[in-house]
Amino acid sequence: MIEWLRQHGLRIAFILALGVCFYILLRGLIPRLVKRTVVLSMKDKPGVEAEKRIRTIGRVLNNTLGVIIILIVLFTIGAETGINIGPALASLGIIGIAVGFGAQSLIKDLINGFFILLENQYGVGDVVKIVDIAGQVEEINLRRTVLRDMDGIVHIVPNGTINVVSNFTKEFSRVNMNITVAYKEDIDAVIAVVNRVCTELAADPQWGAKIIKTPQVLRVDSLGASGVEIKIWGETLPILQWQVMGELRKRIKKEFDRKGIEIPYPHMKVHLENPPKD
Repeated sequence: MIEWLRQHGLRIAFILALGVCFYILLRGLIPRLVKRTVVLSMKDKPGVEAEKRIRTIGRVLNNTLGVIIILIVLFTIGAETGINIGPALASLGIIGIAVGFGAQSLIKDLINGFFILLENQYGVGDVVKIVDIAGQVEEINLRRTVLRDMDGIVHIVPNGTINVVSNFTKEFSRVNMNITVAYKEDIDAVIAVVNRVCTELAADPQWGAKIIKTPQVLRVDSLGASGVEIKIWGETLPILQWQVMGELRKRIKKEFDRKGIEIPYPHMKVHLENPPKD
């Protein structure tokens, strides 16, 4: 045993140390290279989009190269200890063929994952809807996508099952909301009040930094059963539309209360007729 360690121990330790050093070097180098490439290719896109792209590609490359380094180290140690790695490599080839017939779904996952990353369909931090599941992307690699929904439930979705992706936070997000006022209200005056509240929100330093295009009344969207529905449109930074819409609803409600503008609610009027006299 001592003789074996004397012959192979130092070399094995050197191989392991070299593998660890190489992996640490790549973990430090890959983010820089990815950042430089992404910044150049997405210089016309919002900074948030570039950051998500950098984070997504960096994770995938680190994980993939980590697996490759481990395999290289194992095979190198095997060769050092006298294990004939030729049959092992041949066995891997045979196993790969066998797996190819029995694991077509895995291959489909990898291919689909590659195109998701290549086309930048979504990245870590995006809010998306895929296979009828909506949530924020927590992790993505070539095989699967991990989503966390509003209830905190984690969903693991194989990439091969993804046919349609709805990305709620791609480059920008949209304020798309309706408010309803009573039929008795002067609709032009209501629109003026709403637009003023939207403008004041965009001028607020805390909220203005989150808004790309100031929300404004787009149209009278519907004549509903209880009132007139008014549609408001605008644009915000990615994933901030729900915060902005929540604050806008609060300010509109306060202003409507101050102006005496009625927000209708479902109600029913009952008319009782006098009973017939004998």
